[in-house]
Amino acid sequence: MKLFVCLLAGCLYAAGAFAAENVYVVDGDSLEMGEVRIRLEGIDAPEYYQDCRYPNNKKYACGLEARQYLQSLVDQGKVTCIERDLDRYDRSLCTCYVTNKIGEKTNLNEAMVRAGWAVVYKNKHSDYSAAEAEAEREKRGIWQGKFMKPQLYRILNK
Repeated sequence: MKLFVCLLAGCLYAAGAFAAENVYVVDGDSLEMGEVRIRLEGIDAPEYYQDCRYPNNKKYACGLEARQYLQSLVDQGKVTCIERDLDRYDRSLCTCYVTNKIGEKTNLNEAMVRAGWAVVYKNKHSDYSAAEAEAEREKRGIWQGKFMKPQLYRILNK
């Protein structure tokens, strides 16, 4: 298991072999820390160009909004990612946390699901089912209207 400790101003690899200038938010479930590509494990956010619909059926860029929400979380402080595995694209599958200036730690994976900007990735074990049920019940994020599950969207838009 590898531990990445990354600051917005830089990134250190626990073994001392990795350094990066910043944390880049690729989309609602992917980060880049220097050369390391990270996929938030156990969640699936809308694709960057994916649209969803509000309750009034008006389209909105839910993929962009998911990315912006993750960016707002990352901007709160120091990001730490624990690698669990590699995916088929050789990205590090990680659980990531942000620690703000007063020391409060937030699980980014769970926060994205709880805010309704990601769903539980059904092919993987996840501890985020309760967070997803809460987001759906409270109509947060993509649950406020109609959306296609990101996994299905990718299949239909290859």
